[in-house]
Amino acid sequence: MSRHEDIPSRRRFLKLAAGTAAAAVLAGGLSRVARADDLPHVSESDPTAKALGYVEDASATKDPKHKAGDTCANCQFYSGGATGFGPCQLFPGKAVSAKGWCISHTVKQA
Repeated sequence: MSRHEDIPSRRRFLKLAAGTAAAAVLAGGLSRVARADDLPHVSESDPTAKALGYVEDASATKDPKHKAGDTCANCQFYSGGATGFGPCQLFPGKAVSAKGWCISHTVKQA
């Protein structure tokens, strides 16, 4: 068997491997989003939420520490999308509103 005969089978293998890897990445990303949507939402009456001054709508807060434009969506602890609800490191196992805010808000570093 010459080296030239191995090239097509090697190419076929590499294409298959690349396709499988891309499918795995896509499937992993989709399941992560689905899990975030399944998390229970943090209630403003939750003890941790009360301690952190969490509000589901940042425009409704009267806290003097709140700065215009600060929301969970631009906080380093939030890992959800720009809208809807997503996970927050400060509320393990729960989702907060992207429009929410709490006193622990820390702007994401670019």
